[in-house]
Amino acid sequence: MADAALALQIEQRLRQRPATADETTALFYLSRAYRPAWDSPVRVEGLISAVEALRGHGLEPGDFNPERLRLAAAEAGAAPSVEARAEHELLFTDTLAAVLLQIRHGKVDPRSLYRQWNFTPPPNPYERAGELAGVIRAGDLRAAVEAHAPELPLYRALQQGLAHYQALADLGDWPKVPAGSTLRPGERSPRIPALRARLLAGGETGLDEANPNRYDPPLVEAVKRFQARQGLEADGVVGAQTLLALNTSPAQRVDQIRANLERLRWVAADLRGDRLLVDIVGYHADLVLDGQRVWTSKVIVGKPARKTPSLRDSVVSLVFNPKWVVPPTILREDVIPRAARNPDYLASQRLRVVDRSGQTVDPESIDWEGARQSGFPYRLVQQSGADGSLGRIKFSLSNPYAIYLHDTNARGLFRRAERALSSGCVRVEKPEELARILLDDAQAWSAERLESALASGRTRTVDVGRDVRVLLHYATAAIDESGALQLRNDIYDHDRGILAALAAPRG
Repeated sequence: MADAALALQIEQRLRQRPATADETTALFYLSRAYRPAWDSPVRVEGLISAVEALRGHGLEPGDFNPERLRLAAAEAGAAPSVEARAEHELLFTDTLAAVLLQIRHGKVDPRSLYRQWNFTPPPNPYERAGELAGVIRAGDLRAAVEAHAPELPLYRALQQGLAHYQALADLGDWPKVPAGSTLRPGERSPRIPALRARLLAGGETGLDEANPNRYDPPLVEAVKRFQARQGLEADGVVGAQTLLALNTSPAQRVDQIRANLERLRWVAADLRGDRLLVDIVGYHADLVLDGQRVWTSKVIVGKPARKTPSLRDSVVSLVFNPKWVVPPTILREDVIPRAARNPDYLASQRLRVVDRSGQTVDPESIDWEGARQSGFPYRLVQQSGADGSLGRIKFSLSNPYAIYLHDTNARGLFRRAERALSSGCVRVEKPEELARILLDDAQAWSAERLESALASGRTRTVDVGRDVRVLLHYATAAIDESGALQLRNDIYDHDRGILAALAAPRG
């Protein structure tokens, strides 16, 4: 009789919830005829333990008010009223449902930060209610909750890094390296002792102080190791980017790791199976097929003023010898001002002005200065060719933002370590290799046949033979070839927004 009264009380409370409330808890109880689920003190303790363990995932236990949970657990052992028991039931179940959502898919809705966001969303309340039932049935509730975190090597490396930097942050900041001109191996500088002290604080050993102001070989090698851990070019030269990384405090690294744990929860579902992953911050791309990396390439991504967006997409076709229609932003901010300053600019770039009917317009007939204020009713088209802005191959994607992958006529830029240089699209160093894999027909598209099609100069669109998910992914953390954690400079300053959202109260 008591259980029936409790079930009725639970049902009534759930029916009183607003229509906008998350339905996961209601669907869970509906599937069990509103029978209570928290009749075991061990299960409740497992929930409280799981909440406290969220700190190891970069999440905030305080979002779930552990003190209130403990008070409810204590009241449960003192024969409370049916009303109080129903309140405790829903408190515990709502908490577990929200914890599972955070640890698997993140606290923050990425669509609130990025309008283009289209990665796989969290499951619907029906699926989540089923997951919730499975966790509650588990013998070890905390372990079952932990098992819902992304099973990815980077996620585990970030958790280990979080514990490491939290311990360092508890000890305080490490020495700062003063600003100054670029330091090169063999030079002398009064900043060298500070550089040595900073690296010693970070765990380096064997840094001889016989010549305290000289940038000597042991110190150079230590800087190279540090640069490699930050995803920087390991050249031993202490420039602006290396100095920024050196002067990033342990507490700032904690925040960086928390932002990347959250970001990884958003995309974990898409980081499985066949995929072409463009690592925006790492300036490289990898194609994984059947669990094996079959292609890798350097890439050039958008400059900070014209960021490459994070997107989930697919290659819909290849275009050989593509023509380039100048996008609106580049037209407005780059081409029109340059054409206004230099009458020969369009000819030097092989750009042709065309009207809406496709007819060529004489550029000398256009008021370029006026176009900067009153608008531009024409298109600018660059004819195809290896010296064109898109190079010889374009990988057309399906997004509506005119973002795609392509070859380039400026191949020397791939020699740079920092390659945030484009206007948003992704330039690929090895496009021919990628094209052959995506065409997926070795007989019809041999290397010779592909080269012949490209050498012809004829613009041609070809459907891909292999459907591969494309992920344009931004992350300031990665694992290198040895499996070690890399913490990289935030080229688009995206971490700040994530951390602000993580700090906001849970809705």
